[in-house]
Amino acid sequence: MISPQGKLAQRSLLFLEYSPHTILDLSYRNSRSISCTTCGADERSFRLQESTLDTACKKAAIMRVGACMIVHERRGRPAPWDERKRAATYRWMLPFTALEWTWEWIAFALSSWTFLEVLEHLGRFSVLVGVILYFSEAGDRVKQRHYQAWQVVNTAQGKGGSGGRIEALQELNADKVPLVGVDVSSGFLQGLHLREANLLRSNFSAADLRNSDLTRCNFTLADLTSANLRGATLDHTNFSQADLRNADLAGSHMTGADLSGAHLDETDLRSAELKDIQWQQIKSIHGANVAAVRNAPPGFVEWALKNGAVDQPNAPQ
Repeated sequence: MISPQGKLAQRSLLFLEYSPHTILDLSYRNSRSISCTTCGADERSFRLQESTLDTACKKAAIMRVGACMIVHERRGRPAPWDERKRAATYRWMLPFTALEWTWEWIAFALSSWTFLEVLEHLGRFSVLVGVILYFSEAGDRVKQRHYQAWQVVNTAQGKGGSGGRIEALQELNADKVPLVGVDVSSGFLQGLHLREANLLRSNFSAADLRNSDLTRCNFTLADLTSANLRGATLDHTNFSQADLRNADLAGSHMTGADLSGAHLDETDLRSAELKDIQWQQIKSIHGANVAAVRNAPPGFVEWALKNGAVDQPNAPQ
């Protein structure tokens, strides 16, 4: 006689090592056999005897429901009522036995209903459709993300503080969105990372950009008046015709920067790294402080002082 644990094992989903198939169909007809819906293997080839089930239960058979994507269970025909009634030991058990017997018949009827199998396949198909729709709408989600980022930038226009603009600008730039004409004037944007951003005609006037990384950015015709770029990385950045008047570039790194046509009046260039800058066509540099500039190209400092720049290491910041 099968123990209660053995009976439980009959109703459990057992992950069997007999086959590499991942989708199992457990059949609990009188043969208590197992068939694979993937290859249609003979359902009797993996038959488990009652004693085997009992032993497997005692040894804690491996139960891996999650390993199966779809499991379809076909139940055997329930025993006649008279037989189930005689099996009831006490009269007070009859209502519960009748209830269980009724549900067994319902389960038996549903297990043989082909429509349920169709629904299972439709369920798998709906997942596939969902995946296809997810990827087909990827472009719309990117557009929505960009729209929200621009909203953050534009809503905070002309206001102090960050207002989420640092993250918004970095996200747009990471997606290669041109930032032409962006206005972040007076914004607190310390530590901004916008490498290789297209900032043509942008407005960064009075913005706090200390310690930002603006390597290879395009600031052509940009407004950077009174911007704080102290300690910023500006290597190979294009400042062609940009307005840098009264900007703080002290201690910044400007290796290879293009200053053609730029206005540098009253700009603080103290201790700035100026290696290989393109300076010959600077528009104006009157009042700029060039004290202790590093690696300046030959002739730059002399030209700057001749054109109104100053060398004042102790000037107020």
